[in-house]
Amino acid sequence: MNKIEHNRHIDFYNKVANLLKEARESVVRTVNKTMVYTYLEIGRMIIEEEQNGKERAEYGKQILKELSRSLTLEFGKGFSVTNLQQMKNFYNVYGKQQTVSAKSENTILKNNNLQLSWSHYLFLMRIDNIEERKFYEIETIQNNWSIRELQRQFDTSLYERLSLSRDKKAIKALSEKGQIIENANDSLKDPYILEFIGLPEDVKYSESDLENRIIDKLEHFLLELGKGFTFVGRQVRFTFDEEHFRVDLVFYNRLLQCFVVIDLKIGKLTHQDLGQMQMYVNYYDRFVKLDTENKTIGIILCKDKKDTLVEITLPDNNEQIFANKYQTVLPSKTELKQLIENKEN
Repeated sequence: MNKIEHNRHIDFYNKVANLLKEARESVVRTVNKTMVYTYLEIGRMIIEEEQNGKERAEYGKQILKELSRSLTLEFGKGFSVTNLQQMKNFYNVYGKQQTVSAKSENTILKNNNLQLSWSHYLFLMRIDNIEERKFYEIETIQNNWSIRELQRQFDTSLYERLSLSRDKKAIKALSEKGQIIENANDSLKDPYILEFIGLPEDVKYSESDLENRIIDKLEHFLLELGKGFTFVGRQVRFTFDEEHFRVDLVFYNRLLQCFVVIDLKIGKLTHQDLGQMQMYVNYYDRFVKLDTENKTIGIILCKDKKDTLVEITLPDNNEQIFANKYQTVLPSKTELKQLIENKEN
């Protein structure tokens, strides 16, 4: 087989292999969806059966035990009393908004409201706040989060961190539409949570160490930055008046259609840091961005900042430069929720 024939064979093989992979993924999606709606329907049937026998106080407990024993004998694992109770809870949480029928599998598959896996819904059901639960459900669907990534976003209190910078109306919108990126403020978090880089809060490290850890975990950092970000480069150099300058990290946001330059600071934020970022932003606006692109956003990620210093240094109408804290450990959800409640009162 000559080189041309070999390459042709490889191309043909790749086409066939991709077709098989797509078919397998489609089968998995169909199986998962069928399983989710089947569990929803089982939950409905259990609740209706319990209601029919509600005159007997112990009837609900008995039916779960008897059903669990019978299903396990015929279908094997997966039908413990605990699992059946979860199916019942699933219907209580999600069933009222569905139109599920047990008549046929095809009827079950016609409803597209439930788009996640059973594992996702088991996690979501544990979130008591309805608006918060809806937010994570929408974000998981839109961003195709794995159950592991959903767990991380919840543990890092994404909902609370976004809520802190929004009024009541905007917080309500989070549960109805998810995070909508229309301007620079929509894309920001304060603080940013960088627990994945593995640097404890009480360990001394340099800005280079921080940058290297971020680059090593770039995929995680992009997820933390949020929607629409793509990586451009690190230590990006530009020159004018025979002087060289380097931006720690440069990204591009496809939704905002603008460059995002990030400077890392481990010490106390100073007005010189803000002035330097202003220079970076001005340079990108005047010499890098296209006329069709929006103005550059500059973010200083710092361990500590004084809001008054930021407000006095930057112009009143500032929409381009931001100083945001970062943490290398998970925040307390209780503290963040308390901050939200205090802000609303």
